[in-house]
Amino acid sequence: MKKILVLMLALCMVFTFAACGGSDGGGSDEGGGEAVDEIIIGNLLPLSGTAASLGLIGQQARDMAVEEINEAGGIKSMGGAQLKMIYADSKGDSAEGVTQTEKLITENNVQLITGCYQSGVAMASTEVAERYGVPYFVPVPSDDQITARGMKYIFRLAEKTSWRNRDQVAFIKNLAEQTGTDVKTWAIVYESSSWGQGALTALQKYIPEAGMEIVLEEPYNTGTTDLTPVVLKVKEKNPDVVLMVAYVSEAALMTNGFIEQGVMPKAYIATSGGFADPTYFDLTGDNCEYFFDISTWEPDVNRPFSAETNEKFKEKYGYGMNAEAVKAYSAMYIIADALERAGTTDADAICDALAETNLTEGPQQMYSSEVVFDETGQMINAPLVISQFRKVDGVMSRVTVWPAEEARVGWEPVFPYPGVGNGPED
Repeated sequence: MKKILVLMLALCMVFTFAACGGSDGGGSDEGGGEAVDEIIIGNLLPLSGTAASLGLIGQQARDMAVEEINEAGGIKSMGGAQLKMIYADSKGDSAEGVTQTEKLITENNVQLITGCYQSGVAMASTEVAERYGVPYFVPVPSDDQITARGMKYIFRLAEKTSWRNRDQVAFIKNLAEQTGTDVKTWAIVYESSSWGQGALTALQKYIPEAGMEIVLEEPYNTGTTDLTPVVLKVKEKNPDVVLMVAYVSEAALMTNGFIEQGVMPKAYIATSGGFADPTYFDLTGDNCEYFFDISTWEPDVNRPFSAETNEKFKEKYGYGMNAEAVKAYSAMYIIADALERAGTTDADAICDALAETNLTEGPQQMYSSEVVFDETGQMINAPLVISQFRKVDGVMSRVTVWPAEEARVGWEPVFPYPGVGNGPED
């Protein structure tokens, strides 16, 4: 009996030691987290439809970042766990986005989701993730409401649409004052989903506050093939500024329509979206020359990691990055940092780690020098720059003109808008 008691005591000691994880923190190689082979990340993107080119560049940017992270040892706190990407096609449709998000969660068992491109798809699909308690990281969509609904599992890297609109108005007002140009009236042409509606709401605040007037608020449905009636309404109002909110097909249609109809405001200014699509210049040619656009990154900005990362991307895929690609690329490094600190795939632990993010070094600096999220899950102080479409060595390009500290050296904004073929020699 004494021998049996001694044996039982020894076994209890072994089990107690094992339950406490021994000296290796539960079996991981480093950091004391749980050891897993891979962490499955779902990605919801428009891989078909009119925004497929932006879905593709978002996928490529994510893949390049994950390849770098995995080659550098993966998530070391979880035994070198590799990031595994699973892609789902939203087709740019909110209902399809909901279906695909549910499949990612229930069939693919993803531990985290990133997406999308369209704000409307993001609004719908984040609700699914919130219901299932799966962390959802939003690199690109900008609708203010995405992070204004009190959701626990949603984090966003992108700037809010209203921040873009605030800076668009401030930029035009500043140009008008610097050049002594009288700017009083604005026409707003916007796609009718939540993204465009959010922009209109913000502009209805910022334009009157700047002492100017909105003379036309003209919505249209994404997918329309004829914007001639919209273009003619703008021409009739003859505004000083035409502000556009559009995805690429409609961005090209309205750009070409404005030029063909001889619409001549003092400034055209876009709200990223389709105007940042890699195919936009191909669809518009010289018609977009001297248009302004707002974004968070341009190839000519002076930020750490920008030049070398963009060059690597160009060598890998045959073309350079845009702001959407930079956000997607940076997002994967921010996610990897949170996973490293969480040391587990537990959803609440991942969210806690994301909420505590304070990144001031690393490849994501090509997007922002500091990454911090507020209590709503929104990154604060997302950077914004304004570019003008200009010919550089005969090639239509995005030339950063604001703010001054990030502007391309030797280039000034052309304002008022001179019209195609009437501008200064570059």
